[in-house]
Amino acid sequence: MKPKTVALLHPGNMGATIGAAARAGGARVIWASQGRSDATRQRAERAGLIDVGTLPSALSESEVVLSICPPHAALSVAHEVAETKFHGIYIDANAVSRATAEEIGRIVSQAGASFIDGGIIGSPVKQAGTTRLYLSGVGAERIAELFSGTMLDARAIGDQPGAASALKLAYAAWTKCSDVLAIAIRAYANREGVDAALLEEWAISQPALAKKCDRAAMVAVPKAWRYVGEMQEIAEAFKNAGLPGGFHEAAAELCEQLVSFKDQTDPPPSVATVLQVLAAKPAGAT
Repeated sequence: MKPKTVALLHPGNMGATIGAAARAGGARVIWASQGRSDATRQRAERAGLIDVGTLPSALSESEVVLSICPPHAALSVAHEVAETKFHGIYIDANAVSRATAEEIGRIVSQAGASFIDGGIIGSPVKQAGTTRLYLSGVGAERIAELFSGTMLDARAIGDQPGAASALKLAYAAWTKCSDVLAIAIRAYANREGVDAALLEEWAISQPALAKKCDRAAMVAVPKAWRYVGEMQEIAEAFKNAGLPGGFHEAAAELCEQLVSFKDQTDPPPSVATVLQVLAAKPAGAT
């Protein structure tokens, strides 16, 4: 039987749409507005989430907790929930490594909860076919059923927590890091005075790359502040697998230099404006 009440923690741009999908699947989806911003309140209202005021109230009414937050906050959110002795199902659907997911599982399980690991791939849920929620852990199939018949494609991929997070990071290791790398290459070419020549060469031999840069500036750069923690998680995951973590450590460093574009979508950043910010950093500085 499907769980009846789900507490969604911190409904951001992605989380609010995941909550709306659970609601479309028949669940009662609640959240706690205490301490949250007006923008978060508006997203929750648009998604049809029910405000119960405080986190203890949300947890006391829920069978399932769904944590979707910036990666750097995932552990602190798990600790906060564990302190309430929540005994339901805790789903962490954040962009964290297997090791971090397993640590979150230990935190909430020791307090009495069951743990399901989650990983989201795709854009906020606005139409069918764009977003997958991968789930791993005992009972993952039951959680996937929460979203049956909705625009969100929820897939259980095994009984071992950590698999969903590993899949998410493996996917993001390319998609997000390659966006950051493309911007870094343009910044280097711009500093060396060969950006126009590079674009001409790309038009001949790599015609997709200029468009990738344009899209990275518009879509990825406003979210780069969120990518910092995710790139750091990927770097640690690579090291734990015996692979170099430097690719993604560098990506995290560049993302930190782009925080001035946080959530800027009107108008979205252009490659030119991003290059201006990066050009202001002294050559050779780290």
